[in-house]
Amino acid sequence: MDAETVVVVNPNSAGGATGRKWPDLARPLAAALGNVEVLFTDAPNAATALTRKALRAGAKLVISVGGDGTHNEVANGFFDGTEAVAPQAAMGVIPAGTGGDFRRSFGWSVDPRDAVGRLASGKKRPIDVGRLRYTTPSGGNALRHFVNITSFGIGGKVDDQVVRAPRLFGGKAAFAIASLRALAAYHDQRVKVSLDGGAPRELSITNVAVCNGQFFGGGMWAAPTAKLDDGLFDVTIWSGLGLSDFVFKSKQLYDGTHVKLPQTITAQARKVEATSDEVVLLDVDGEQPGRLPASMEILPGALIVQG
Repeated sequence: MDAETVVVVNPNSAGGATGRKWPDLARPLAAALGNVEVLFTDAPNAATALTRKALRAGAKLVISVGGDGTHNEVANGFFDGTEAVAPQAAMGVIPAGTGGDFRRSFGWSVDPRDAVGRLASGKKRPIDVGRLRYTTPSGGNALRHFVNITSFGIGGKVDDQVVRAPRLFGGKAAFAIASLRALAAYHDQRVKVSLDGGAPRELSITNVAVCNGQFFGGGMWAAPTAKLDDGLFDVTIWSGLGLSDFVFKSKQLYDGTHVKLPQTITAQARKVEATSDEVVLLDVDGEQPGRLPASMEILPGALIVQG
């Protein structure tokens, strides 16, 4: 790798549409940015390894082409454990997945041609990153980072259903179908949550969303006031929501007015710690890596985003 701009493409994102459409995007991208090196993922977490290798070889800009899971993997490639690999390098994003939640917090279009224009502008901004320490399915300890939202509760169960949900109508429909299936069999779980080292609060939760960005689940507006660069998580806690609530209150979950419901608690924190005697699954930028116990801390301005 000798190019200063490296493009990491997940050809399987959006049901394989990204791979099929890539040649039509590659030409205007190369015309706008000049010499670029294109790398394709071929396995889970490949984007992280490719990004880390590119940065160590001197890349100044790594562009993620895919969905929210791909963007998460590329962002993780900017770190090796707790160390930044190349603090002055930037990450670019071309949304090409099913849900597209990360881009929504920036107000970016779904049109990849708009993304090319953004990237060519060279405009950069630092954003915060979440550092997650969590429990693996086998009971070990692990560390990873997230740029959008980590949640626990029903969110982790929904992830498994999303894989099976029809994608004919996009990410919002896929998430809605998966949520209905998961909620039909879900009961609130008991957890203990501590904010910024305070005394743990015992809660019965449907879901807790620890938000750097505002949206998850294919457009659900989890944290309407969250900012990507304020050095804080917005924490949204739902309790007592069942299948009927999701059906009859879904509009409020998608337009952000759910924060006014009695089943919703909101807070802000720099660090969130959570434990449970139950198996409470995590949802990390749309992926399900493990379960509680877990801790999430904000890293202010830890990643530069171009565009």
